[in-house]
Amino acid sequence: MRPVLVCGAGPVGLVTALLLAQWGVPCTVLEAAPGPDVSGSRAICLQRDVLEVFDRIGCAAPMLAEGVTWSVGHTFYRDHELFTTTFPDPGGSPLPPWINLSQCSTERYLLDAVEASPLVDLRFDHRVVALTQNRAGVEVEVATGGGRRLCAAQAAQVVAADGARSALRRMVGVRFPGHSFADQFLIADVRADLPFPSERRFHFDPEWNPGRQVLVHEQPDSVWRIDWQVPADFDLAAERASGALDARIRRIVGERPYEIVWLSVYRFHERVADEFRLGRVFLVGDAAHLFAPFGARGLNSGVQDAENLAWKLAAIHHGWVSGHDAERLLDSYSQERRPAALENLRVTNATMHFLVPPDEAARARRRQLLKRAVHDADARRLIDSGKLAEPYWYLDSPLTTPYPAAAHFPTAPGIPRPPVPGVLCPDAPCQVPERPGVTRLRQLFGAGFVVLAARGWFSLPGTGIPATGYALPAIDPAGVVRQMLHAAADSVHLVRPDGHLAAVLPHLDDAALVAALRRACGQHH
Repeated sequence: MRPVLVCGAGPVGLVTALLLAQWGVPCTVLEAAPGPDVSGSRAICLQRDVLEVFDRIGCAAPMLAEGVTWSVGHTFYRDHELFTTTFPDPGGSPLPPWINLSQCSTERYLLDAVEASPLVDLRFDHRVVALTQNRAGVEVEVATGGGRRLCAAQAAQVVAADGARSALRRMVGVRFPGHSFADQFLIADVRADLPFPSERRFHFDPEWNPGRQVLVHEQPDSVWRIDWQVPADFDLAAERASGALDARIRRIVGERPYEIVWLSVYRFHERVADEFRLGRVFLVGDAAHLFAPFGARGLNSGVQDAENLAWKLAAIHHGWVSGHDAERLLDSYSQERRPAALENLRVTNATMHFLVPPDEAARARRRQLLKRAVHDADARRLIDSGKLAEPYWYLDSPLTTPYPAAAHFPTAPGIPRPPVPGVLCPDAPCQVPERPGVTRLRQLFGAGFVVLAARGWFSLPGTGIPATGYALPAIDPAGVVRQMLHAAADSVHLVRPDGHLAAVLPHLDDAALVAALRRACGQHH
């Protein structure tokens, strides 16, 4: 019996499996489809902090080599540019703020890594049809060979990464409340040589899609992703047959030759599962939450689900914690990632209500606001074309040691987060004499807890929990790390395996550090 079953071989399921393998935890991945899905671009925008996870599992280099890097977004109303958004590069990270890469390519690189890992057993054409869990573990019944044969698989835990129509979510009886939007979105991958730079271009009410929106993104190999908002009764077959689709595309590409690589019509959904954990079953990615894609919060948040869960499952399997402490640690997955999903839902709901006003009065208000925004900076600040994805903050997590300065924490989208407990630790250049390959702070994370002390050498008390200590003067001669951490003269920062700060202590105190470390593993009472 392998310790963990991952159901679903999309990007989130594969990342979960590869992160578990990094922790030395074997797993089996069951995928209902007979092979990889190679259709269309689908989720294309990968943010810097998610690229960090891909780097940890050995996939980032080919993704960066193929992907289109961008750091600027332009928003237009008809012929007027309303504003430009530029993404900063805090800490001098070598990873770009964003790359555009088709989901097919992302999955291809993940599958290459899975094939190279002896700890991941990937099985296509294995559809889970029943699930039973008890105190001893989980057993799933699997149909293989197109349903010709049934077999059983057992595990200590099951990760449901089987997408929006998750069979496992239904099997464990978790509700998936939310709503769908009436308007549809026509999504096309079009190959053409266009003169646009590598940037996000969002158009409100262009003359070539009146009353609705268009989003344009560059992808590799001269393929452009174009998203048109279209009416609820839009008929793609009729559009193609009438020549209207060609006319629609030509309003963007002009008279240049083009090739349609992929077409699809979507109706967007906004849903979050009532629970992310039910016993030994954990929901991740689209099985746990669905968001409208404006803001790229779907795949990016799914990878963050995987990273949050993987180290906790590894902690259980390696015996860092047991009994009630283990249950508390596993409970924290839902306690941390469900609020993250609800925040993403709040942000994307606001965007969708701006993009798809629910009634004529709301549409009229939006038209007036867009007209004002051409000349009014205050109005421009109210335009919502999608607040782009960012890591969530676990300030209220039971794993986070409370910190007084977190009382006035900024929660509005796009505002820089101060490095308080619960926040993803900032990156910065560093030098580690005993690890010459390490050139930046986040490369120290992912293999256990990390302690960063503002003063000199120290030793860590024994806890049975893997933790490595670094004295900042030794690894941060330029003081950049201390500046990014807002470190005081004697402060100590405890960093979780997923890179989130677990505690910030005013000075090095063995008892306080042990308490924070135990708390971060669910051992507080």
